[in-house]
Amino acid sequence: MQIIPVIDLLNNVVVHAKKGDRQHYQAIASQLTPSSNPLDIVNALLMLHPFEQIYIADLNAIQKLSNPNAASQSNNFNVIESIVHHYPSLTIWVDAGISNMAEFTLWSSLNVKLILGSENYSSIEQYTTSYPLGNTQHILSLDFMPNGYQGPLALLEDTRYWPQEVIIMSLAHVGTNQGTDIQLLTEIKQNASTFKLYAAGGVRGVEDLYTLQSIGIHGALIATALHDKRLSHEQLSSLRQ
Repeated sequence: MQIIPVIDLLNNVVVHAKKGDRQHYQAIASQLTPSSNPLDIVNALLMLHPFEQIYIADLNAIQKLSNPNAASQSNNFNVIESIVHHYPSLTIWVDAGISNMAEFTLWSSLNVKLILGSENYSSIEQYTTSYPLGNTQHILSLDFMPNGYQGPLALLEDTRYWPQEVIIMSLAHVGTNQGTDIQLLTEIKQNASTFKLYAAGGVRGVEDLYTLQSIGIHGALIATALHDKRLSHEQLSSLRQ
């Protein structure tokens, strides 16, 4: 099972995501490091376990918010570029709120895997024209807010629009210590057995990961349980067996 640490960036700082309430995210208080500097956080995560990939959410780009720490930018592009430079062997997934081809092209200049989040699209046509024809290297994120699925219904229901890797993003469960949305994950897995599905939101510890593994989930995106030291190197290694 793949475990992908999550880093949420806002104004060049790593913040603690909780329930998708992005306006109130605060700088992360990690037990792995006293710092909220992105490079320090990546280093601390890799000291815990030799992760092969990490997921970065650029909250400025997703929300189209100006970044006071990056002149004339509404993103954390330079920070992510620095992480890519410092960790060339690390596969980095980036959600930058891409909603059109121009944004896709901008972020494609980095050596990263791009996330296309359903919340950023108002129609299936907008989605299918936001990346180059025939490109299957991106990752789809099906975004579920506290009030339900956000995005074109066709994107949720018709797997012909899906790349091979798909995140089930349960934002209502993020940072809450409430467990994963097993019912939702099971329902989607039953209709998408040939895809690599990743659970995001609610993982409390290794037992939750074993449960996800038992229903055929390929991987999990995790932040809080890592920074709270509820997952050890030994436990993470056991999931790779």
